[in-house]
Amino acid sequence: MRAETSTRPRYCIQPHLPAASLRNSLTTVKRIRTTSEPPSPAYSPPEEVAYRDIGGYFWQMMDPAVDRSSSSTDSNGTKIQDTELIPLPRAAASATTPTDNSPTLETHIGINLVPPLNFSLVEDGIYRSGFPMPINYPFLQQVNLKTIIYLGDLGHQDHESPSSSDNSNKKKKKKKKDKDGSVDILNQYIEWIESQETITFHNLQVESSQEPFNKPEEQEQTLQSLTTALQLILDKSNYPILIHSNKGKHRTGLLVGLMRNLLQGWCLSGIFEEYEKFAMGKFEYDLELIEIWQPELWVDDSKKPNFVRI
Repeated sequence: MRAETSTRPRYCIQPHLPAASLRNSLTTVKRIRTTSEPPSPAYSPPEEVAYRDIGGYFWQMMDPAVDRSSSSTDSNGTKIQDTELIPLPRAAASATTPTDNSPTLETHIGINLVPPLNFSLVEDGIYRSGFPMPINYPFLQQVNLKTIIYLGDLGHQDHESPSSSDNSNKKKKKKKKDKDGSVDILNQYIEWIESQETITFHNLQVESSQEPFNKPEEQEQTLQSLTTALQLILDKSNYPILIHSNKGKHRTGLLVGLMRNLLQGWCLSGIFEEYEKFAMGKFEYDLELIEIWQPELWVDDSKKPNFVRI
């Protein structure tokens, strides 16, 4: 019976070496040509130096087409060419392997990308978080923000309206000490935003919802700030947007909940569940405001985001 002939070379590993010694020992691979005919034009021999991944190592394979002193012939007269395989660690092989046509992969990142507290994706182009710290600035640079909406009380202490009651005057005389350095953090944050040149910062005053609810001026200011934030969300030219408060819980959750209800038409159970995940507990006043508040908003169809259903 005539054996099938092939113009492609075959490689075999000599069995005299145990399999366990493949990684640590030199192995001879013999190239056996089954016919004396020249190779097919479709077959191109390997390069002078090639690499094979065997058992966790890169093995350097010399071109069998190159004549060497160890050449011999078998009993049938077929020419046998020895080919050397030299084990190399992966790092050494990758350093010597040509990479002209392959992309270079960075194995070390020089900066640490740390997201802010409670950072999360709200919708495509809208993010939420707590107050960014200096360690978070490199991460925010990767997001390519165009608008930042801050919902809080920092930076508004000097603009508080005078109160007519004696108790409020006494409280106003006692200046709140900056024990946690929040003022310095805010100033540093604003300086970083100004250095980016592409970010528009909106510092919207929103007081924390807490009893007793006997300050109508603060409530009115909060509703005005929330209306401004919703108008910014309705303009997709402001995207990507980062919405954040001090901790990314209640005030940020309030604005996101209003967006879900007024702009997207979510059911209240889903809105309250999302609010609770970040707030770590429900706050009844915020949930009530999400449910009953109906502000007047202006919508430009040419700038309206795709997720808006109004």
